[in-house]
Amino acid sequence: MKKYINKFFLLGSIIIFGASCENDAILTSLKAVDFSTEIEASAKTLVLTEINANQNMELISWPAVVFPIKAPVTYTIQFDLIGNTSGGTAWINSKRIEVGEDALSKSFLGKDLNKIAIDLGLKPNVVGILAVRVEATLDRKIYSNSITLTITPYEKSVVFGAIYMPGSYQGWGIDTAAELSAIESGVYLGYVTIPTGSGLGFKLNTARNWDQFYGADKDGNLKSMSDTDLVMPGVGTYQIKANLNTFKWNAVPYSWGVVGDATSGSWDNSTPMTFDHVLKLWKITIVLKSGNVKFRLNNNWTINYGPKNAGSGIVNLDDPAAHYIGEAGTYDITLKINDIDTSNGYPKTATYTVTKK
Repeated sequence: MKKYINKFFLLGSIIIFGASCENDAILTSLKAVDFSTEIEASAKTLVLTEINANQNMELISWPAVVFPIKAPVTYTIQFDLIGNTSGGTAWINSKRIEVGEDALSKSFLGKDLNKIAIDLGLKPNVVGILAVRVEATLDRKIYSNSITLTITPYEKSVVFGAIYMPGSYQGWGIDTAAELSAIESGVYLGYVTIPTGSGLGFKLNTARNWDQFYGADKDGNLKSMSDTDLVMPGVGTYQIKANLNTFKWNAVPYSWGVVGDATSGSWDNSTPMTFDHVLKLWKITIVLKSGNVKFRLNNNWTINYGPKNAGSGIVNLDDPAAHYIGEAGTYDITLKINDIDTSNGYPKTATYTVTKK
């Protein structure tokens, strides 16, 4: 018996050894990978102002990083203060701008660079320095050497004022016309819902009277005191932007909606809300079953809100929580959000109501 045990032991050892040798044969070591040359900036010194806010002010470019694996490489640009680029927490609080797969450059508008600089702590109208590097990611992360940019940011001026949008959608009453708020000098932004069966014509008035208004020219652009109506694309809810400096305007489909397993669309499809331009809030009357609801923008999870605390009436940006509907029935839901100017991101909180009819 002992002889057979020894034979089995020997055979097992051979199998294990053979398996070990086979595994050793397929082991590989990571090849050294790096940026072949330095990254480049089209301008090393930048003075940012509201005048050049919408101009391309910077182009960052870099060489392709060649990994041993043939697959798309994702590139990300990092900005940070020089003092935060060394030590154990180096670059941990950097501003990261993901450029995409196999892209080898990224341009920046003045206002985008200004936001990065201010967010990182540079003072308006004071010369500051930022470090910039590029991250390449495939089976690991590779970083370029950093370069520095000398940047003077600006403080965005607060703009007040509004224009008004009388039209067929609300019977042309100037006193109840939707308001477009100023977001820059001469640039206005607002929201409107065009109901089914409504006409599509409208004007833009500088006050709640007819002393000064804009209609359409032959190309549909803005023209002062034109009797020709501007025309919406169709029924639905839109974000409207009008630029009285360039006489251009546009209307983009835009809607907050409710989503969740209490709705007919569950977690996959939002039920769109409509914008009440008089009360300046989003609202919906909807049949719900027992379950959860929260809010998201344009039927997408990129911008969404949920309540941290049930019953608080406050929802928080990108919060995983939802409002629980305990009893099936018909509900009135409202959302009030100060998102008229999102150049600094959507607000951290908004208010809402859920009322059973």
